[in-house]
Amino acid sequence: MQGLSGIWSVLGVLAWSAGTLACALSALWLESRRERYGTARHAVGAALAMTALWGLAGLVIGVANPLLELAEAGRNLAWIFALYRLFAVDGRHASMRPIRPMIAALAFVELLQIATQAAFANIANAQVTDSVFHTAMMLHLLVTTGGLVLVHNLYGGASTQGRLVLRWPALALAALWGYDLNYYTIAYLADDNPGALAALRGLVGLGVGGLLAFGAAKGSEHLRFRPSRSVAFQSASLLLIGGYLIAMVGVAQWLNFAGGDFSQLAQIAFIALASATSVMILPSRRLRGLLKVVLTKHLFQHRYDYRAEWLRFTRTIGRSGGDAGASLEERVIRAVADIADSPAGLLLTPGEGGQLELAARWQWPTAEVPGEAFDLASVRALEASGYITDLDQLRAGKALNVPNFMLPAWLIAEPRAWALVPLLHFERLVGLVVLARPAQTRALDWEDFDLLRVAGQQLASYLAENAGQEALAEAARFDDFHRRIAFVMHDIKNLASQLSLLSRNAELHAENPAFRADMLVTLRNSTDKLNAMLARLSRYGPTSVEALEPVRADEVAAAIAAQFKGRHDVVVVETQPCTVSAKRESLEQVLLHLVQNAVDASDAALPVFLRVTVDGLNGVIEVVDSGTGMSAEFVRNRLFRPFDSTKSGGFGIGAYEARELVRAMNGRLDVESREGLGSRFAIRLPLAEAAQLLETYSSKTAKTGKKVA
Repeated sequence: MQGLSGIWSVLGVLAWSAGTLACALSALWLESRRERYGTARHAVGAALAMTALWGLAGLVIGVANPLLELAEAGRNLAWIFALYRLFAVDGRHASMRPIRPMIAALAFVELLQIATQAAFANIANAQVTDSVFHTAMMLHLLVTTGGLVLVHNLYGGASTQGRLVLRWPALALAALWGYDLNYYTIAYLADDNPGALAALRGLVGLGVGGLLAFGAAKGSEHLRFRPSRSVAFQSASLLLIGGYLIAMVGVAQWLNFAGGDFSQLAQIAFIALASATSVMILPSRRLRGLLKVVLTKHLFQHRYDYRAEWLRFTRTIGRSGGDAGASLEERVIRAVADIADSPAGLLLTPGEGGQLELAARWQWPTAEVPGEAFDLASVRALEASGYITDLDQLRAGKALNVPNFMLPAWLIAEPRAWALVPLLHFERLVGLVVLARPAQTRALDWEDFDLLRVAGQQLASYLAENAGQEALAEAARFDDFHRRIAFVMHDIKNLASQLSLLSRNAELHAENPAFRADMLVTLRNSTDKLNAMLARLSRYGPTSVEALEPVRADEVAAAIAAQFKGRHDVVVVETQPCTVSAKRESLEQVLLHLVQNAVDASDAALPVFLRVTVDGLNGVIEVVDSGTGMSAEFVRNRLFRPFDSTKSGGFGIGAYEARELVRAMNGRLDVESREGLGSRFAIRLPLAEAAQLLETYSSKTAKTGKKVA
């Protein structure tokens, strides 16, 4: 015990010495900073000097000497006067009338403390001494409590600019009287001065002097305490753990009062129940999400740590680690989802007609997205407004203030869909991210909208730049392909010329009529085939189709199905009389390619289905298989990319050529596919009658120069 007492004595001397020196130096420093604390500068400096004298008295006469009470009373009176002067720093002269009575009351209590100590200093009666001690403790508690109330009013009632200056003296006085409040509360309850706390009281002077000196430094008004979110969450977790341990100890002690074997059984049962409960609740993702939301709302001026968010954003987009295999589209989804703590998402991008289609999905395989996810009118509305949509608010009945924007039924019916974030690049919609509901759902506010909007613009630029680079690369590959094909076309053209010449010579010089006839037929067939090959090869440049004509789409489908008889089951399951505006040879080539791909992707026992229908002004030929299927990413980024083939030895240009031929016939080729389920290709061509009416209308408009009624 003597060794422990010696340690506390040494620590006390160090603490009181540090506090005394800090207050003395701070008082001197404050005299040189004339612009700080305004008219209260001298009062604050005097209070620091009195605090230094109090610390010096504690060093010289000891913390147990009753005379130290007189030095403390002088210190408190000085700070009460300084506090009164600080109220005038931000011009609150007119509002100080309610404060003055309380200032006077605190000063009176402190003077009463001095009088009490002086009157009963020489009385040795134990009962009187005990009464004087409790009275002194009560007076101290009155002063410290009143002082803390005034400190609260000093800072809480100050203007925004005044708080920048007053926060340092407010913190200093809160530390001074806050420590005293705890010290005198323990002393009153224990009927004695706590020795350890008394030895360390000098550290209060170190805190007061340090805070006021720091507040007097140049630029201190711009400094703010802003802990990082990770520190705040970890600190909150430690506080929860500490509170849990204290609660456990308290309950265990309470159960111990029961006595006997029952108390031991009760303690064991309680610990087992509490442990099981903590194991089930504490790892809960929902509980952690709720804790994060509460801490973010109440501990930070802004919800987001923008520096941390930006670093994470750039790491996700430029990731070179474990997610290196993820496509740019998937990384775009994740970058947005990380900001809103969303566990999954979808990326929709404009298709050929401008409607939004599924481009990629991240951790959301169950979302059922149709081929046309958003119509063209909604895309235009999003481009004009840039509206970030909180789907929960719309489901709750909130009106949508975006003209012509309609949420599709599949999105409303999807329970996990939570928010829509448009990606705009120069007021053009290049994508739309659909976020899944986080573990702890909350309503999006202005800060979420601002951050998601900026992130969406940045991601849109990445997608636009990537699309531009892919277009340049594709153009370069086309240029190389054209150069190679030019030589082939030249050789074939020469061969066709030679065969044509041979055919003419044979007509003139062949003596055998039968031989001459067979040779002519053979040569003419060869010439026709070579010319047809030249025509097809020329389409790899600017795709061209000869004059369009009415073509029976149902007959073409039946003819293609007949070609596969005996090789694979190709069944025409539905056919309607349908005459489209097309070129029969080109339509057969497109349909033959699509059916062949469907056959290659399907098991030998699974048939390929053809369906010919009429949809409005268009005829539709569908090719449906139950084969391996394709991912949305493959359909979006690779299916129609030339020279990118999944077949060994393939040219990788068939699907591209098929789409270009359909486009040249004023049609459209749509694709829907799911991995493991199969694919559906739909050739949409205008009906012949509709195309004729449109051509007639266009020709009359061109002749008259005005619209035809």
